[in-house]
Amino acid sequence: MTSMGTAIVGWLDYLGPAPYVQAGVAVLACVALAGLVDAAVRLALWRSVGHWPHQSIERLGRSVRQPVFFTILLIGVMWVFSAVELAPRPQRIALAVSETLVILAWLVFGVRVIRIVLEALGRRRVPPPIAQANTATLVRNALVVVLGAASLYAILLSWDVNVTGLVASAGILGLALSLAAQDTLSDLVAGIAILTDKPYRIGDYIVLDTGERGAVTAIGLRSTRLLTRDDVEVTIPNGVMGRAKIINESGSPQRKYRLRAPVRVAYGSDIDRVMELMLATAAAHTQVAAQPEPRMRLRTFGESGLDFEMLCWIDQPANRGLVLHELNCEIYRVFAREGIVMPIPQQEVHFRNR
Repeated sequence: MTSMGTAIVGWLDYLGPAPYVQAGVAVLACVALAGLVDAAVRLALWRSVGHWPHQSIERLGRSVRQPVFFTILLIGVMWVFSAVELAPRPQRIALAVSETLVILAWLVFGVRVIRIVLEALGRRRVPPPIAQANTATLVRNALVVVLGAASLYAILLSWDVNVTGLVASAGILGLALSLAAQDTLSDLVAGIAILTDKPYRIGDYIVLDTGERGAVTAIGLRSTRLLTRDDVEVTIPNGVMGRAKIINESGSPQRKYRLRAPVRVAYGSDIDRVMELMLATAAAHTQVAAQPEPRMRLRTFGESGLDFEMLCWIDQPANRGLVLHELNCEIYRVFAREGIVMPIPQQEVHFRNR
């Protein structure tokens, strides 16, 4: 900064000995330079992100032009302060204030750009992982915290504050807080792992090894919420979710659930007719998916009959109990109408006199 101020002094000497005239000319020159840089930035934005939505480009352009213009203007002011002979302390305060304003301007710009970019990426047909609904908030907050910490560090340096002691104190304070809030930190770390690893998403129907089952309604940094079939919302800490065995019944690419309907018929029954009737029953049900098609399997030759199993798919795993109930009722009616016997297990007991 000192070398720049010396160069400016040598250039402004051509204007004569009037210091205020020299300062005014320097500031006006910086304003003109800021306008030229502003136009160049707008052109660069249109060429680099011209495929983005027009609204996003306009917002990004406004966010960029303000700090660029402000930064060049303040740099000119700092050059003037460096060139003009002032007392050391007022000069240092003026320079520190100017540097602080520049840092704050770029901090605001960074926060705005993060939000604009994530929103633009999230509107794509297939959003990238960092811009999806489950992770965008986490990514935005993490980047804002990093920018804030870096800006605070730069501001302290601009005011010649010794940050070594502050960093050491912050480390001790962080250690104390981490020991006092181990469970909360464990939940936060597990929440980040869940959001990045994505073992389940909002709307998925999951079953835990502890017995809880329901649809995922919210995934936060600290907890996950499930809505059970009893319309009761259960909040589970992410630390528990991270250690649990989770069965995601909506995790298939088709997001469908395979339903099994076992049936036993008597020996001697027409097996082709049995399979035909059961498949027709499944095809007639409104909640049974047409693709994949329902299918039949003859599983075993049981002690008292033939064990069949019908496989069909439904769109909502939460409805499996209702659909199975309705299919079983209709199969029973059809078999009774067609004369197909569903055997009752029997045992013969023989008594022997001695």
